[in-house]
Amino acid sequence: MIVQRRAVSAVLAASALLVTAGCSSGSGGPPSASPSASPGRTAAQTSAPAEETPPAKGTVKVVRTVAEGLNTPWGLAPLPEGGLLVASRDEGKITRVDEKTGRKTELGEVPGVSAAGEGGLLGLALSPDYASDHMVYAYFTSASDNRIVRMLYDTKRPAGDQLGAPDTIFKGIPKGMIHNGGRIAFGPDGMLYAGTGESGDRGLAQDKKSLGGKILRLTPEGEPAPGNPFPDSPVYSYGHRNVQGLAWDSKQRLFASEFGQDTWDELNAIEPGADYGWPAAEGKSKDPKYRNPIAQWHTDDASPSGIAHAEGSIWMAGLKGQRLWRIPLKGTAASADPQAFLKGEYGRLRTVVSAGGDKLWVTTSNTDGRGDPKTGDDRILELEVS
Repeated sequence: MIVQRRAVSAVLAASALLVTAGCSSGSGGPPSASPSASPGRTAAQTSAPAEETPPAKGTVKVVRTVAEGLNTPWGLAPLPEGGLLVASRDEGKITRVDEKTGRKTELGEVPGVSAAGEGGLLGLALSPDYASDHMVYAYFTSASDNRIVRMLYDTKRPAGDQLGAPDTIFKGIPKGMIHNGGRIAFGPDGMLYAGTGESGDRGLAQDKKSLGGKILRLTPEGEPAPGNPFPDSPVYSYGHRNVQGLAWDSKQRLFASEFGQDTWDELNAIEPGADYGWPAAEGKSKDPKYRNPIAQWHTDDASPSGIAHAEGSIWMAGLKGQRLWRIPLKGTAASADPQAFLKGEYGRLRTVVSAGGDKLWVTTSNTDGRGDPKTGDDRILELEVS
């Protein structure tokens, strides 16, 4: 395992905005599903109201196509000031899309991206302090590994030259032609979570000293986050094959999607230090030492990438399955059978992001070498869900 941390250069720091940060970086500990009672109060006085269970059946309405003509879109990050940042896996470029007009503006190319197979420029995330530092985080495949960098996004510079030099905060994640993981997201605790793959080397998933086949939890500077389950380690959970979806519900509980091999894809409720079974278990297992998924699918029906939480459900994009799955939740369990939408209508679906309330943004992935691109591919869709 190779971890590299570097401070942001003085040039970048001087260029960053000085507005007060709009997000707290949290206490540093993992999100808690049920906060402890305050001193002087009984458990009964502080207990939260019962969670509402969403209906067994929901609805999806395609409101509009936000943008077309995107090349291998992968990461998608909504900007607080408006607009969507989109990563092109194969071109290694980040583009800003005006979510109202669909107009595309190239920010620049991320240096060092080595796109091949399933690797390239993958997940995007905004700094928890984006309002003051304007930092964009990216997960990408280099010539030697998968790594996470952060870059200043400077809107005052001309289009095509708006990305500062990348500051590598974490590296050494195994790379391969397959199973590079790639999803990154800041959690409610202000820590950076990253889903990785085992790069085709199954044994890495069970090796807690390896970064492959894991969910990692890092500080924004790339250090192992305080409160992680294994001392001085970035590993948060293990026994994963290829994690490309991360999302939290309204109670700050983490969920992750995972590609199976030939039989079962998974949606998992993630607990710190838990073992999710790969390669000994694919899907549900009778072995109590492995954590079972809360839902599973045959690989032809899903091959899941991005997920988001909205309206009491997890919404999961299917690549090979070419559909959007709705998994209604009750706590950390599925409250009803998963429900499929958009089957075959838009081809492969890659990323799902909350657009606030009952709205989602979904990207297609038909130009990734495994799809059948149609006129207009790839695109971003806006959905209304319930």
